[in-house]
Amino acid sequence: MSTRQNCLVENHWICGEYVSTRSQELIDATVQHVGITAASVAIGVLVSFPLALLARRWRSAAGAVLGVTTVLYTIPSLAMFSLLLPLFGLSATLVITGLVLYSLTILVRNFLAGLQAVPAEAVEAARGMGYGPLRLLWEVELPLALPAVLAGIRIATVSTVAMTTVGAIVDYGGLGSLILGGLDSTFKAQVLTASVLCVALALAADLLLLGVQRLLTPWTRAQRPERGRARVRAEKVAEPA
Repeated sequence: MSTRQNCLVENHWICGEYVSTRSQELIDATVQHVGITAASVAIGVLVSFPLALLARRWRSAAGAVLGVTTVLYTIPSLAMFSLLLPLFGLSATLVITGLVLYSLTILVRNFLAGLQAVPAEAVEAARGMGYGPLRLLWEVELPLALPAVLAGIRIATVSTVAMTTVGAIVDYGGLGSLILGGLDSTFKAQVLTASVLCVALALAADLLLLGVQRLLTPWTRAQRPERGRARVRAEKVAEPA
């Protein structure tokens, strides 16, 4: 028996034979993990944006919105899924709904922070040029809030990749289902391989969104060298003659 086959029999942590013989199972679990994560973050963004607008428009609503989303985040995942179970049953929708609720506290706070950081003079200038509320939001406020908005989406995505594994308790956890199954059967190669793939997914998602952020906000890169040159000029002025 070859060394590669022995690693399965001897239950090694690192086993190439496991990857080659269970490749389709790993692919299916990864696809499910990506699908649940993407759906959860996308729905979370669609729900969070109007909530952030509501919190910004009415200060009395801000405390309630932020408070409720924070309370939702503190609910243990097992309790959350148990509360949602009568509504959605044992389904992927159950997991996605729970993950959307968890993502709200991150997304709403970042969206609100980005919108509140928009310079007042930019808003007044746009209004002076005849911009209506919707045009002002989409063409002025949202572009200026993009750095904070995209930072929130990055954090929420990485967090959701990790939390999707909890869906294994209802058999919709993507790679988490493999991790749980490996733990139950003490199958070391399955636990390690699925865990490494989960970490790789989180890193890949973060790098992808970072690239999108740099592409959509080029002015944030241009400001850094300008600040560096300004600091050098200030130091030269401060030097004694």
